[in-house]
Amino acid sequence: MSRLTIFLARYIGLFTILLVVAMLVRGSAVIETTVADGPVMLTYAIISLAVGTAMVLGHNVWSGGALPVVVTLVGWLILAKGLLLMLLPPEALPGLFGQMRYDEHFYLYLAPSLVIGLYLAWAGFAAPSPNGIGTSRDLR
Repeated sequence: MSRLTIFLARYIGLFTILLVVAMLVRGSAVIETTVADGPVMLTYAIISLAVGTAMVLGHNVWSGGALPVVVTLVGWLILAKGLLLMLLPPEALPGLFGQMRYDEHFYLYLAPSLVIGLYLAWAGFAAPSPNGIGTSRDLR
């Protein structure tokens, strides 16, 4: 398994877990307020587009086991989200969240992200470390 796959699995896994926990603490109102703010959503779309494009270009691996494929799928999903947010009119997002009843099903919508984050963190830290990545030798 490549160093990049292991790094991305660890990074995305930990980031996702921390983000979901923070969102659970803050509640759904933060998301609903953010979705209604056009400039914030444009910034989010641009960042998602940049991160997704970088991941697709840097880690487009469709073989070698579940971990590299899941990391690649996450990259493609981030890219798709960025494109969707760029193409949707800003006034469509609050209506879409209203139709999804996001405030009522907040925990349900966070569950897939938490599961993917837990899997990536577990698989990334359980994978054998090539060339000592993530060990104390990295600190020297």
